[in-house]
Amino acid sequence: MMDAGADYLHLDVMDGHFVPNLTFGHPVVKCLRPKLPDVFFDMHMMVAKPEQWIEEMQAAGASQYTFHYEATEDPKTCIRKIKEAGMKAGIGIKPKTPVEVLDPFIDLVDMVLIMTVEPGFGGQKFMGDMMPKIAYLREHFGQIDIEVDGGVGPATIQQCADAGANMIVSGSALINSENPRETIRYMRTVVEEAIQRSQLER
Repeated sequence: MMDAGADYLHLDVMDGHFVPNLTFGHPVVKCLRPKLPDVFFDMHMMVAKPEQWIEEMQAAGASQYTFHYEATEDPKTCIRKIKEAGMKAGIGIKPKTPVEVLDPFIDLVDMVLIMTVEPGFGGQKFMGDMMPKIAYLREHFGQIDIEVDGGVGPATIQQCADAGANMIVSGSALINSENPRETIRYMRTVVEEAIQRSQLER
């Protein structure tokens, strides 16, 4: 993926509790880091009690620690601990969670993640009705990085870009592409053009 032009790697960590699926933890990240020493690792922590894995992920080489608002009783403390560990902090929400719950935390984080599928499994259908959440964040919080994850590919990238997303997670669409480099180039171009249009409209 990096050779094909990806800007960063989005690594899905699932614990079998917050989501039904189970993937990998910090030992795999630790193995990956020496092989990809300069790559930005965006850890998508689909785990219950995300506070408990912050130190291990930092030690393993994580660059950004993105946790779910729904998974912790104290998002503000979780953000503080991530920053104290020297990582960037991201906060995400599931499709059924209202976007406004994130308002108190926007100024504290580096990125906001809007899920466009129910987290837990790859290859799901894109939920276009999540686009107003992205538009809300872009309208009210200007320059915040907005990541979109779930069913994103060439067929859905325009919707994401027009709504204001600027960090794109694409799994199945890239893995199944005959030409991942071209797919990444196309999606990047769509996002860059949408950003340029929005700047001209201001």
